[in-house]
Amino acid sequence: MAEPVVREIAPGMRATLWGYNGQSPGPTIEVVEGDRVRIFVTNKLPEHTTIHWHGQRLPNGMDGVGGLTQPQIPVGKTFVYEFVARRPGTFMYHPHADEMTQMAMGMMGFWVTHPKGQHPLISEVQRDFCFLLNAFDIEPGSSTPKVNTMLDFNLWTWNSRAFPGIDSLNVRLGDKVRIRVGNLTMTNHPIHLHGHEFSVTGSDGGPWPLAARVPEVTTDIGVGQMRQVEFVADEEGDWAFHCHKSHHTMNPMGHAVPTMIGVDHRGLVQKIQKLVPDYMVMGERGMADMGEMEMPIPDNTLPMMTGAGPYGPLEMGGMFTTVKVRKTQKPGDYRDPGWFKQPAGTRAYEWGATLPEPKRQTTPAASTAPAEFKAVKPHSHSEH
Repeated sequence: MAEPVVREIAPGMRATLWGYNGQSPGPTIEVVEGDRVRIFVTNKLPEHTTIHWHGQRLPNGMDGVGGLTQPQIPVGKTFVYEFVARRPGTFMYHPHADEMTQMAMGMMGFWVTHPKGQHPLISEVQRDFCFLLNAFDIEPGSSTPKVNTMLDFNLWTWNSRAFPGIDSLNVRLGDKVRIRVGNLTMTNHPIHLHGHEFSVTGSDGGPWPLAARVPEVTTDIGVGQMRQVEFVADEEGDWAFHCHKSHHTMNPMGHAVPTMIGVDHRGLVQKIQKLVPDYMVMGERGMADMGEMEMPIPDNTLPMMTGAGPYGPLEMGGMFTTVKVRKTQKPGDYRDPGWFKQPAGTRAYEWGATLPEPKRQTTPAASTAPAEFKAVKPHSHSEH
């Protein structure tokens, strides 16, 4: 069912989106290689739509490109897609009708085709996670995305959730873990895991040959791509897992706010507060204060930097979560085990003694002599 939906982005914010079966992203479809699949799509949107089965091998008439491979699905009508899931792998689905609007409104979903039997390039795993990268531009205080935004989004999400609304990935020490990530935003995302190395084992083109797999800690996922990564969770702890574009791990912010680092506000604040009583100084020391500052924000809006960890503010948002590895996590148990209790002597600590002055790079004094330039006119093209 393609229809309008309401999605909680994180506690304190709900978005008015479009999706499938009451959610955005839509349900993850799981089938087995060789299954014949029949999907009924009823259009409850205010405009026509289709569904494209991104990456699938199928008959041309089932590919879901409105106007090219099928008529658009009119409002109130039901169309049927039917094809055989020919190859195992991780795929996506999304509209191919008024695509900019409908995808900007959250219409997308995941598809996993499991191998029918043992596959030489697909390992057995104990934990299998999947999520879609998507992004929205929602003005503070509102709930409907601005569908004409090209790149300057202010909400970077996984499965239409932003930190701290994204669940942690909870695994047992020694588990073989697979994470499937699809990118349906308008830009690339370097996805980074702390504390472990992984291998990229597949894409929406299928499983990768063993010779193509190398250890990585970050993999860049381009627009319209899927990447499947695998690793053995052999280090206990709470490990950050996030997009490495720093503004993608923040919630709504004013992109045009000037940098105030080093600006001396003394004597100015009181004058401004006579005109704007609620004015406060921020940014002259950096933005870390935003992580713990409690200040009024519009309704239905997330703080720019938020989240609390065992040692204070996490100062994160957007595309961020943690992989929690525990010896005590039971097989098949995906519940959050709480914060990791680090063994004595294994956490960074304050040094109380005096340290010698570090060696610093010195900047040579600027020369006061005027620079001399000499122009030479070439006599032929060969001298260019």
